Amino acid sequence: MDAVLTRGADAERLGEAPNRTWLIADAEHTDGIMNVVRTTLGPGVDGPPPHFHKESPEMFYLLGGALRILAGDQVLTVRQGDYLLVPPLMHHAWGTPMDTGADVLIVKAPGNSRFEYFRLGDRIRRGEASPAEVLATAELFDNHFVDNPVWRQELAVREGEREQLVPFQGVE
Repeated sequence: MDAVLTRGADAERLGEAPNRTWLIADAEHTDGIMNVVRTTLGPGVDGPPPHFHKESPEMFYLLGGALRILAGDQVLTVRQGDYLLVPPLMHHAWGTPMDTGADVLIVKAPGNSRFEYFRLGDRIRRGEASPAEVLATAELFDNHFVDNPVWRQELAVREGEREQLVPFQGVE
């Protein structure tokens, strides 16, 4: 395998500032070693609903701001410079606090090809695809959505104050 270099200017960008995702490296680029994305979210924005991955841990490194992250049965506040590893099978979800956005590097290793998952999420955000399409890709992208009472409580506290970037109603 050769070294893998993705120049910042060459990374595919999805979304509109402040809610944007950069597709940096997918499994096809890294011989399945990992996939890497960078995501920025504005204040009070939710990422995907609770889910887990059967095969891969997911690593979060906060480049800036803060995230509220469900990790199993607890919700943690992760801030700039913090690193969090979510092991396989652990329920997780995330969103930004109401007073700050986030800039986060997300790595799954070993990686499966997930760029199409992020592109699908972007099409859903733009109203060009249905959230039900995400459910049909659970095995393909190793993304299994679940109901989680701890996260439901977290969202209830912020109900009406947050923005759901990708409208996953009914997917949980």
